[in-house]
Amino acid sequence: MRKLHIFLFAVLFTFITGCGTNSHSKEKELTVSAASSLQEALKETGDMFMKQNPDIKIVFNFGGSGSLQQQISHGAPVDLFVSAAEDQFNILMSKQLIDQKNHVKLLKNELVLITKNNNQTIRSLKSLTDQEVSRIAIGTPETVPAGMYAKQALTSLHIWNDIEQKIIPTKDVRQVLSYVESGNVEAGIVYKTDAMISDKVKVIPFQNEALHDPIIYPAGVIAGTNHQEEAIKFLNFLKGKEAMKILKKYGFNAALE
Repeated sequence: MRKLHIFLFAVLFTFITGCGTNSHSKEKELTVSAASSLQEALKETGDMFMKQNPDIKIVFNFGGSGSLQQQISHGAPVDLFVSAAEDQFNILMSKQLIDQKNHVKLLKNELVLITKNNNQTIRSLKSLTDQEVSRIAIGTPETVPAGMYAKQALTSLHIWNDIEQKIIPTKDVRQVLSYVESGNVEAGIVYKTDAMISDKVKVIPFQNEALHDPIIYPAGVIAGTNHQEEAIKFLNFLKGKEAMKILKKYGFNAALE
């Protein structure tokens, strides 16, 4: 009888630990590389998705879209990419690194000029040419979409050549915001959505003649991902009403509105 009890205990223990192991292993980890400007919005969106899908854990990798594109090009283990510009996204598309059937133009944004709340000298983009302004932060145009758009706008206003020596390039748009908040630079150019999260900066809208490419955020599943089903599920969630309500709260709009 004692041997039977021991045997039944051993079977029960194996069953319990086995169930625990299986339930743990069922959780899929989804790696999402996304533009820095999406940090707060995507974290909240991701939390809602994970509550509805407890078997999926989302891990975010935020950075400049150009840097993220290069990481993916070199084989970084990413399941979904959300870029702040179509250029970087299209490079991956041309290399067949984005699932050709599962991608979408997701969001749109706009640029603004920012300075410290107490700054009275900067009132427009053309103020950047004034002698009092010596340091202007923008994302590195070659790798940071916000910097690329900023350069386009400043060029269309015919002031880029006048202020190029004042430009402080940054690794991403959030570093621009940080530099302005800390007073390391007098002004910076960021997305409207970045300016909205700070109470330390004053926002100066762009003039109509400050022309630049439309700011579109495409999103797509990485080709060859081991978590295609989960990645498609999250992409579809991002396009839905619940997620879009959160994204709009942070200043984004649906790209196709």
